[in-house]
Amino acid sequence: MQSRVSADPCAAGSSWRVAATLALAATLAGCVSLAPDRQVQQVDSRLPEGYESADVSGDYRPAAWWAAFEDPVLDSIVERALAENLDIAEAAARVERANAQARVSRAALLPSLDAQAGASYSDSSLAGTAFGGLFGGSGRLRNESYSLGLGAGYELDLFGRARNGLLASRADARAAQHDFRAVQLAAAGSVIATYFEIVDARRQIELTVLRSQVLADRANRTEERFRRGLVDSFELYQVRQELRNLQSSLPQRESALEAAEGRLALLLRDLPEDLRTRIDGPMRPRLVFDAVPAGLPADLLDQRPDVAAARERLEAARLTIGARRAERFPTLRLNGSLSSQGRELSDPFDPGQNWALSLAANVVAPLFDGGRISANIAAARATYDERAAAYARTVLDAYREVTTAIEEYEEQRQRYRLIMAQLSEVESSLDLQARRFEAGVGSYIAYLDARRAVYQVRSSLSGAGRDVALARLGVHRALGGDWAGNVSLTPVNAKAAAGERRE
Repeated sequence: MQSRVSADPCAAGSSWRVAATLALAATLAGCVSLAPDRQVQQVDSRLPEGYESADVSGDYRPAAWWAAFEDPVLDSIVERALAENLDIAEAAARVERANAQARVSRAALLPSLDAQAGASYSDSSLAGTAFGGLFGGSGRLRNESYSLGLGAGYELDLFGRARNGLLASRADARAAQHDFRAVQLAAAGSVIATYFEIVDARRQIELTVLRSQVLADRANRTEERFRRGLVDSFELYQVRQELRNLQSSLPQRESALEAAEGRLALLLRDLPEDLRTRIDGPMRPRLVFDAVPAGLPADLLDQRPDVAAARERLEAARLTIGARRAERFPTLRLNGSLSSQGRELSDPFDPGQNWALSLAANVVAPLFDGGRISANIAAARATYDERAAAYARTVLDAYREVTTAIEEYEEQRQRYRLIMAQLSEVESSLDLQARRFEAGVGSYIAYLDARRAVYQVRSSLSGAGRDVALARLGVHRALGGDWAGNVSLTPVNAKAAAGERRE
């Protein structure tokens, strides 16, 4: 039987025609896409004039921007946070899931291949049957069969349903990667902000102790002067009240320090006692006073991970519309099988046995589905409109955050400069009072008051330095990283403060 089939020229020609038809169909697959044209929201036109063409020297650097603070302790804990933070671990898992979903979508563009194997055995009595009479009314019929084969199937993507689905899944995967960057940025920002809180809290505790010592000495001197009738009781009570207020603020500052250390330990997935070991060394981050532009090119905003993620999700929604539209059109599925069977276990592996080849093509066209396809298309379009609005809002929010962060940074730079000038004045006053006291023409009370003023201004300077660092951090967050180069569109004289380290 098999030799007759192989020798039939008509059958062979038919097989070649089927194969040629399948090859042509496979060539046509993927030539059509029903996704709408790419129309990214033109929100840049709504930004201030000249924003896109702002002149910025230098390159964008999204990585390791915290190195500008030049603090090895800070560098080490940020690196640990990027490796151990739980929020980052969650975001990484979401990236893996999105990549896996993209691979699932890719499988729809590939053929499927299955192996089939079967065995059957039957044993039935012939009693009472026509065959039973041939054997004297008794006997049994035994039969066993073995089969082996391969089955293949492939759905041609003639209208781009599977291809658009794959591209949409890949866009969602890219969005998840940008979300991962956003979480990294947020985690690093939280670590740095908390770190500067700890630096300031430690400095404030140190200055509070020094101020308390000076004020206690001042209170003792005032009490002696009161006993001698040189001052009234109001001055004594005023000094004592100031001392009590200062001493009562110390437990609050220590509690704030412990709370900040606890938050930092959580960000690092660490225990508080282990964290104290990590930050036991000197914490002296450099305050950065580099000027930043009042306007930045629009493509720099695209470096923000939230803007990039919103753009990718908009693209995924556009491609999903194409996939839903393709459901209106027929699907063509090709199936083929190659099988063999025999009565012995080795027969299916024998090339001389009866091998069978089967090729088939099926076309399925939707006629009535109760409006399901139309509803899916409408839902996809609504999702696209939603994400288009979200993308526009994200870009405008990004611009607002950048401009607000830059303005805040400039204001904090000026404030720090003013407090630096104030510190210079009180230190000069302290030097004068010390020389007057040593010369015997000044009072010790005036000297103590000058020291107290210096410590008070240094406390204000510590807080101002923290605010400068947090404002600078806000600019980094708003830009999604860092910028390189020295740009100055809003000149601020910060030479007195440039390069200063935390007191």
